[in-house]
Amino acid sequence: MVERRVRIAEIGGSSPPGSTMNSRSLGNIGEKIAIKYLRKKGYKILDKNYVSKFTTGPQRGEIDIITRKDNVISFIEVKASRVVRNNPAVLENFLPEDRVDFSKQKKIIRAAESWLIEKKIPLNSKWQIDVISMIVDTKTKKARIKYFQNV
Repeated sequence: MVERRVRIAEIGGSSPPGSTMNSRSLGNIGEKIAIKYLRKKGYKILDKNYVSKFTTGPQRGEIDIITRKDNVISFIEVKASRVVRNNPAVLENFLPEDRVDFSKQKKIIRAAESWLIEKKIPLNSKWQIDVISMIVDTKTKKARIKYFQNV
């Protein structure tokens, strides 16, 4: 696991002063932060927000970011949470990466296989599932990133 702190302004994300950030805008900012982080680390972005075309309904799979580095394809799930100012215990008991449970991992694997088939990449190629977790502080405009590889 690799951990890094970044400023939200570094990726062009912002929220109006005094506003609350909804989960969609938090997710969008989280993905932008993750993409910039990955590019700095030498990853090539192959795809983002991929939705498997072979499954529908609650079993439908989505992948936030797909990258390649050193001939390994990484299917990356991004999970972001924001700091709750008046209740710091909220984050201590429930980290963003905890939301990537076994069921979510199975969906990511199915979607990854779907992407590989769609792109005509052999399933025995080197690939892995990664998780980027971050805690965003909208007041200080900073995020703490943790990158878990090959989960």
